Parts: sequence; structure tokens; C-alpha cells
Amino acid sequence: MKWIVYFLFLVLYLGVSFFGLGPVLFADGTFSERMITLAVIIVIYMVLTGLFVWFVKRKRK
Repeated sequence: MKWIVYFLFLVLYLGVSFFGLGPVLFADGTFSERMITLAVIIVIYMVLTGLFVWFVKRKRK
């Protein structure tokens, strides 16, 4: 069960990296649009990391 959740988080991180950072790096929008997208991607990374840490701590108890 534990490895399934780790694999799920890995897939989520890869998905956010591919579909989130790609538009930030290669988009032809304005600089402000790219920075807003980057801010949203950083928030998504923070939420994913928080959920992952919460899950790992919960499983250790």
C-alpha cells in the first residue's frame, strides 16, 4: 500500500512538472502571465509536498 502512494505522488509531481513548468518555460505569453502561472505551480508543489509529508508522518505513527 505504501509504495502505491509513493508512486502516486511521483506521478503527480511528474505531471505538475511536465504540464506546469512547460508553459512557464516555453509559453509565448507576457512575462506577467508566466509569473502568475509559476506562482500557481509553486502553490501546487507546496500542497503536494504538504500532503506527502502528512501522509508519511501519519503512516509512521
